[in-house]
Amino acid sequence: MNAAGDSSVPHLDVTLNEDRAEEEIVAIAKRVRPDWQDKDLKVKVFSGGISNKLLGCYVLPNKDDILLSRIYGKKTELLVDRRREKETFGILYRAGCGPKLYASFQNGICYEFVPGATLDPDTVRDPTIYPLVAKEMAKMHCIKPSDGNVPAAEIFPKIRHFISLHPARFEDPKKQELFETRIMTREQLTDEVNMLESVVTKLDSPVVFSHNDLLLGNIIYNKTKGKWIFFSSVCFIDYEYSMYNYLAFDIGNHFCEFVGIDEIDYNLYPEKDFQLKWLRAYLEARRSLLGDDRAVTDEEVEQMYPVANKFALVAHFFWGVWAIVQACHSTIDFDFMDYAITRLDEYRRRRDEFLAL
Repeated sequence: MNAAGDSSVPHLDVTLNEDRAEEEIVAIAKRVRPDWQDKDLKVKVFSGGISNKLLGCYVLPNKDDILLSRIYGKKTELLVDRRREKETFGILYRAGCGPKLYASFQNGICYEFVPGATLDPDTVRDPTIYPLVAKEMAKMHCIKPSDGNVPAAEIFPKIRHFISLHPARFEDPKKQELFETRIMTREQLTDEVNMLESVVTKLDSPVVFSHNDLLLGNIIYNKTKGKWIFFSSVCFIDYEYSMYNYLAFDIGNHFCEFVGIDEIDYNLYPEKDFQLKWLRAYLEARRSLLGDDRAVTDEEVEQMYPVANKFALVAHFFWGVWAIVQACHSTIDFDFMDYAITRLDEYRRRRDEFLAL
């Protein structure tokens, strides 16, 4: 599996107006699929993302042959390396892990639709589905850099970058009050990230090519393969935050996402017994993909449990400081300040417990 970027994707000199996206998206679709006729073309608005707008175009009667276009949220370029995101599409497509990127435009990208249903709090625990998620994550983690040299993990520089983007104050009085009373100061956040880095870098978690944002809406499940040869039953989508990172971050972050986004319920965070089953499925899949026929032992699974949960703390912290930047700039209808408070509060609530594991 080669991790070289893909510079062959065409770039369209088109900027879509977010307020008129449903009308303007047709122009993108016709550039990518010139054989589609105006009279047959339909537009569908998708939900699920909290930092971008997602629309699909298709021609009846084939509702599954959808051309997806994602319009980037305002100022998300401060948080996301868009060049790298496009390279990641190529890396994962060639590795059999993701859909094809058809084109980019000034404020978005256009790519292949993955048929199926996103996971929910029940299906993510389904004993026929969660091993497929573990296996797909292991497959992604086995992608090798083109030059054979694994880069350093990027998570802590990324967190510090987010903190540096935090505003001195918010113009909105309500946001400012919450910012002052519920969010740690920049100095306190910096102290916390320094502490976390000193702890987790001693855990010897390998650095791998990671998705880093495996919330339930970014995992597609389908029982049938269809014509998408890369896609068997589980596929990951949305690679904005993919980068080289500690293996256990992807796992701990995924466990954090069991609780949902719109209606967060931390009682849904997976209990130890479930985590051990999930971790065993992951370790068995990874070992098989690496050509290692040794059996996974109970001791290996138990040893990975505290590591994954320590990295769950890093995930809470990462998305908490990310959400503060979004609260300052995003025009998406989502309460990013409340989300930041929720993630950072849960980080503080579980910090001592998880660090003591």
